[in-house]
Amino acid sequence: MFVMLKGIVKQKYTWTKKFFTDKYKDVFNKAYKFTRAKTAKAFGYYPYYLDIRETEGTNVLIANKKAIMLGSNNYLGLTHHPEVIEAGVQALKKYGSGLTGSRLLNGNFYLHDQLEERLASFVGKEKALVFSTGFAVNLGVISTITDEKDAIFSDEMNHASIVDGARFSKAPVHVFGHNDMNQLEDKLISTPKEYGRFIVSDGIFSMEGDIVKLPELSAIARKYGARILIDDAHSLGVLGPNGEGTAAHFNLTDKVDMIMGTFSKSLAGIGGFIAGEEPVIDYLKHHTRTIIFTAGLPPANTAAVLKALEIIIREPERRAQLWDNANYMKKELSLLGFDIGNSSTPVIPVIIGEEMKTFSVWRDLLDAGVYTNPVITPAVPPDRSLLRTSYMATHTREQLNFCLEQFAKVGKKQRVIRPN
Repeated sequence: MFVMLKGIVKQKYTWTKKFFTDKYKDVFNKAYKFTRAKTAKAFGYYPYYLDIRETEGTNVLIANKKAIMLGSNNYLGLTHHPEVIEAGVQALKKYGSGLTGSRLLNGNFYLHDQLEERLASFVGKEKALVFSTGFAVNLGVISTITDEKDAIFSDEMNHASIVDGARFSKAPVHVFGHNDMNQLEDKLISTPKEYGRFIVSDGIFSMEGDIVKLPELSAIARKYGARILIDDAHSLGVLGPNGEGTAAHFNLTDKVDMIMGTFSKSLAGIGGFIAGEEPVIDYLKHHTRTIIFTAGLPPANTAAVLKALEIIIREPERRAQLWDNANYMKKELSLLGFDIGNSSTPVIPVIIGEEMKTFSVWRDLLDAGVYTNPVITPAVPPDRSLLRTSYMATHTREQLNFCLEQFAKVGKKQRVIRPN
């Protein structure tokens, strides 16, 4: 089948070669040779870009089949909260669908300023700056705040936006082993003293669900004069006494220099922010390309995020229910014999190992009505392919028990359960 598909692709695009000679390389060649996705589709194991027709938060409709969603980052279940929806609807009606310009020129809106004030207060920093996507925060901030006279220190399991932000910077990048504080310290020691030092780490690591060792990291940072940025994309609304994130969780807000967060998880929208000292935020506001050269966040989205933040503060019981669900699933999946790694959060990996086996387990679970996310290299190390599951405050115990029943059946069928 793979050979047949490769032949079809090759035949279909052979005509393009008449525009090129052996003397010149065609930049499209890599695209013409890429048949992996088509092969997976042909065999029914293509797990990406699924055609979701309806969603109720914890339930989704894919084509004509319902499934329980265990692959969302909607941790507090706010995407369908009536107040969040109403806030967005009213802003859409009042202010229109978009701002059609960058915040620097004509796309700054009073709702942006209001959201920044509330976010800064929420995470315990002087100022915040709102971006149109979370990816743009890390991409822009890291590449703007560092230069060739600085050095970046990045956990090997950091999100792609951190990796790309470091790539766009002119600073040398030192990658340390996952949560390996000894290796981080060794790299700081070997860095010349004339370099500024900037440590960047996820708060909750998005694939395996463990938490950065912030107490050790912050102590090392102070010892070697390094600044810290913590990416709280998956921590905001989840960790901390009131959902403020990783720094608050460890009571180290004053030891973390910059806190990054996104709106596409607990805050039920899209966008992101960076928070820190006023002079630093002001500098970023006037130098960061990913805010200067992109349109401002639409009013409807901004209003919805403002309402979601209000609900997070007002309804702590949501976070309590989220943790109750997560702890229940960690316990039960482990009792079934699944390898769930070192997760200590509502992100729980089911580690399969081999790539094709992971896709096979994913397919069986989806057929049984359970939606998970298959994750393979480079998002995880080779031979550590996994199903990423994540949980919501709005999952019912009935739904979770149904999912556990399907995991047990599929795990036995696929022989991925450890013997008890």
